[in-house]
Formats: sequence, structure tokens, C-alpha cells
Amino acid sequence: MNFEEIDIKKHRDTVVVFRKDSFYVSFGDTTGFGDEKEYLHWLDEKISTFPKGFILVEEDGKYIGQLELTVREYEGNNIGYVNLYYLIPEMRGKGRGKELHSYALQFFGDSKVSEYHLRVSPSNAAAIKFYRKMGMEEVGPEVDGKVIRMKGYL
Repeated sequence: MNFEEIDIKKHRDTVVVFRKDSFYVSFGDTTGFGDEKEYLHWLDEKISTFPKGFILVEEDGKYIGQLELTVREYEGNNIGYVNLYYLIPEMRGKGRGKELHSYALQFFGDSKVSEYHLRVSPSNAAAIKFYRKMGMEEVGPEVDGKVIRMKGYL
């Protein structure tokens, strides 16, 4: 597995497809994805601040996953934040998620945070099970119950 920093010009189509699929897996459709141009603008802004946090995962010459990692403030503390853990369907359940998680922990350690969070759809049982297995715990529901915030520690 290779981790490659996202270059929007080069990877535009791939990152949009992966991000849309993440909405489909999480919520059953892609309506929450919003506008493609807005996503690419957001991505460009975040990449300029956290280039090593926005990664495509490549294996055997094919992109198989994507990470979107940042640092942000939460309740007065800087925390790591996982905007996206994504693997293509045929790579799920094969241990690749652990490698993505290891990359994320390294990124957060390099960013000098001791805690990291993410939000997950309550209906995405496989993801919740994975995050618990990685040592994360539920903080509680957010966005009127549409997501659950989870946290972990380095």
C-alpha cells in the first residue's frame, strides 16, 4: 500500500467518486454530498493547510482508498479529526482499514494532538464496529441524530 498526497488536478475524478460513495455507504444515497465544486474548493483549502492529511491509497497501480485528516478545535482543545476513511468496496473487511488507521494515528501524532474524533452514520454498523475495534468510543449523537461522534486517544 502506498500513500499519495492528493493533487486535485490529477485526482479530481477519483476523489469525487470516492467521496460520493462514502455518502452512499453511510446514508443510503448521495444527496448529502452537495455540490461537487464546493467539495473540491473545500478540499483545495484543506490540502493547502494539511497536505499530508489528504491522501489517496494506492495498491498494485490502483487507487483503493482515501483519507481526509485535519486538526481542529473542539471544546477548547486541538484534536485530530477524521473527515473521511474510505476504501473501495472490494477492499473492505480485508485489514486495509487498520493500515489507514495507522497512517491517521501517525499524522495526528506528528500534529501533536492526543485525541482524535470522527462522525459516523448510526446505520453504518460495519464502520462503528471497526472504530470500536480500533479503540474509539462513542461520545454521542449530533446533527439531530444523523451522526454519532466518536473519539479515540493516541
